[in-house]
Amino acid sequence: MGKDVYVVHCIDTEGPLYESIDATFARLKEIFGIEMEPSIENLRKLQNKEIDLKGAENLVADAFAEKRIKTLGTWDQIDDVLDELMSEKFRTQLLDSDGNGWVYNWFCIDHAGFEGDNPRRRDAGYGNIYRHYYMKLREHRCEQKDLLQFHYHPLPFNGAYNYAGTSYVNSDNLFQILAKRIIDNHSFPAAYRAGMEAERPDAHWFLEQWIPFDYSCNSYYKENAERQPDLRDGRYGDWRRATKEWRPYHPSHDDYQIPGNCHRWITRCLSLDSRLIKLEFSDVEQAFTQAEKGKPTILSFSSHDFRDMRTEVIYAQNLIRMASEKYPNVRFHYCNAIEAMQRAESLTPIYAELELTLYADKEKNAAVLRARAQGKIFGTQPFFCFKTTTGKYYWDNLDYGENKREWSYVFDDKTFNLSAIEQVAISANTPEGMTEIVIYNVTEDKKEHYYLENTVMKCR
Repeated sequence: MGKDVYVVHCIDTEGPLYESIDATFARLKEIFGIEMEPSIENLRKLQNKEIDLKGAENLVADAFAEKRIKTLGTWDQIDDVLDELMSEKFRTQLLDSDGNGWVYNWFCIDHAGFEGDNPRRRDAGYGNIYRHYYMKLREHRCEQKDLLQFHYHPLPFNGAYNYAGTSYVNSDNLFQILAKRIIDNHSFPAAYRAGMEAERPDAHWFLEQWIPFDYSCNSYYKENAERQPDLRDGRYGDWRRATKEWRPYHPSHDDYQIPGNCHRWITRCLSLDSRLIKLEFSDVEQAFTQAEKGKPTILSFSSHDFRDMRTEVIYAQNLIRMASEKYPNVRFHYCNAIEAMQRAESLTPIYAELELTLYADKEKNAAVLRARAQGKIFGTQPFFCFKTTTGKYYWDNLDYGENKREWSYVFDDKTFNLSAIEQVAISANTPEGMTEIVIYNVTEDKKEHYYLENTVMKCR
């Protein structure tokens, strides 16, 4: 084994986030139970620890530090930061051991399915954030460097924009998002980050069906969450039992936090800087000492795009520089989230070569869809979805064929008649993270086959 650290910068890509002074003080009450008149003057006093909070002064000052509450509230503000982040000059401030510059992994969310007011002024709609970043990568000609993948916040029961749930199966929202990403944007994820790092059994089993690489584990040594009233006892992201090594593992069927016989890979990913945890030199040094022993090592950390990430990237680079100087025999490589898993675990990239055919019986206004994979896919079936002529999107299970690499589906009066279908699509990853999509346009009798090449799904 080589002595290599694969560096993966994950970004929870959520678009603009506006926060008023009233909203800041509402969060103060929600997190710490402290009620106070909203004002810039009181905010500065909290930041400077000038108000007696009965021992909570340091926690509150850190949680509401200027760097945490200052957000980018418009796309123009985000784009100004992106223009520098994506520039060659910024990327190459610290070259990796191969002479390459920094790589970003944009895990894009859809603010879809929420209800009521949108006080944080989020960009609401299917695919909006994904498309913005796709165009931004093309503008800077870095779609072959960076990666666009998937981030998801389950809907809360109250449907509010500023809240997040933990259930993946209490609505059709997740399937709507993925179906539209496939059909409209020709994209399907092989890597994933859970919103607020929150996984529960239903999320665990969902991911196990389709997405091979999971960067949601934020297991850390310092139990800072126990000092955050709103995050105690594993509220949202509970990874207290997970490994604290910088190495991927296959989870157990009954407990995603411990190693087992499931198929996807989960790897540790710490926040670069949050009130919960901050990546420190000891964490980076741990990765380098692990690699020095010849163990597969992925050093991954996360940010949010609605904050100015320039200082965070420089901070991470300084930590890596210090570790590299201390451990000169260890090589470090900037990677995308898929490449890092492939290199760390010696996974040979290979496509499954999906096939899709539709046999129509126009007299009965019915059809049979048959799907096949020449190679092995990740999970038990491709993700199957379709769009009707009225513009609605659906996901459904496929029927099994004669062998485990064949599936079928019937369009008839029990599902939808063929005349009601505009497009059908299947998508699958291989266990090595290679993504394919096949889309058949029924109304135009046209088929397109896409293969992932970094961010770009290329049609062949």
